Amino acid sequence: MIEDKVVTKVSFGTYGKSFQEKVVQAFLVDKHYAEQMLEVFEVGYFEPKYLQYLADRYFSYAKKYKVFPTLQLLLTIIRDELKTGTDTIIRDQIVDYLQRMRANPDPGDLQYVREKSLDFCKKQALKKALEEAVEQIQAEKYESIVDGIKKAVMVGTAPQLGHDFFADYESRFTRLQRNAVPTGLGELDKKDIFNGGLGAGEIGVVVAPTGVGKSHFLINLGAYALTQGIDVLHYTFELSESAIGLRYDSNLCDMDSNTVIDNKDQVLEKYKDMKLGRLIIKEFPTNTASIYTLRSHIERLDVKGFRPGVIIIDYADIMRSTRQYDSLRHELKLIYEELRGLAGERGIPIWTASQSNKEGSQSDIVDLSNMSEAYGKAQVADIVVGISRKSHEKSTGFGRLYVAKNRAGRDGLVFPLKIDTARSRFEIIGGAGSLDATAKEDEDEVKKALRLKWKELRDDPEFSKRMSKVSEV
Repeated sequence: MIEDKVVTKVSFGTYGKSFQEKVVQAFLVDKHYAEQMLEVFEVGYFEPKYLQYLADRYFSYAKKYKVFPTLQLLLTIIRDELKTGTDTIIRDQIVDYLQRMRANPDPGDLQYVREKSLDFCKKQALKKALEEAVEQIQAEKYESIVDGIKKAVMVGTAPQLGHDFFADYESRFTRLQRNAVPTGLGELDKKDIFNGGLGAGEIGVVVAPTGVGKSHFLINLGAYALTQGIDVLHYTFELSESAIGLRYDSNLCDMDSNTVIDNKDQVLEKYKDMKLGRLIIKEFPTNTASIYTLRSHIERLDVKGFRPGVIIIDYADIMRSTRQYDSLRHELKLIYEELRGLAGERGIPIWTASQSNKEGSQSDIVDLSNMSEAYGKAQVADIVVGISRKSHEKSTGFGRLYVAKNRAGRDGLVFPLKIDTARSRFEIIGGAGSLDATAKEDEDEVKKALRLKWKELRDDPEFSKRMSKVSEV
């Protein structure tokens, strides 16, 4: 008598429902992990039907178009397919799950879930290959055994090998969500310039001479992100946490910084009507914080349930390098490379600032050549903007913003800027101009100022007398 073989269903069930939901969440937020799982994952590993359905549509789209769908696109696909009948039950379960996921975008233990689930799937793939090897031995198909085991060992160890130009053409024509954080400076956020702002995984740098307002500019960027409901993590290496906080108060409440501290009740009352993201301000002494310091702090915030949508660093030039060089420029370049790596690793845009050299304070515009100590910083950055203010412009509150580098769109553009350092506010007050037009405008302004001064002197009786004496001589 031959006994029937009992087949035990293999699934994530032993880990619980919460674990399985976090596996799907990891798919959606970490494309590298999803690529690894693509080769070894089976929807049957999930017990809840709604997770099976969600994972099936997610990976089916990726296999067809060679790119993973955005969350918004995935929702659209599901809504179109699950419109009537019993399908609406699964649809409602999916919508409820995604809403819970959005409310807790990073629970802090996704790394554990990634490692555990990937290890589980790889072991199942190897187990399946060994079972097939037994059948091949019985069928005397020995040449297939080694290839099968090799393939099982390799799956899930690395993402796709690259973009096959002709086979993967669909992925080039699929519009991807850039997940950019807007600057709030409308002209810059346009599609042909920053294309919505600074994108996830990118690093933006504002370059300016001392005293022009780099720190105020970073406050302006962070404050606008807050008004869009985006959580902001602000690191300060010069000013105290409370001083930075007062500047945010000043910007958000539209009050001069020297009056904010005396109007606490008024400030708190204004915040009641605002829907803002969360703001964490962390101070480290100058030249003490390295990339390891920031990464450790961010991981601690993860545990507390805080995952920033943008990171502001004031400023990277006074961070501590993880490696010592004879030349400062090599250390600075390394710091920027490490920040770029952190931005990519976390999928978060990072804004920072850099001090310009002495020539920058005398220039009509601040460009890449004015980045002090290390031109390599510009090579690492995705976006570089320069801010210039000559001495006569400081009293009027005007300046210029120059798009020196831009991987997202156009660069070489100059914008007139209204600067209010009392409220840490910046506003573009005109359209883009070219460098030549700006130089011509400056030349005309100088000539105009000289003409006015000459007219003023000629109208002065004392000056006329002195000039007459000179003529007589």
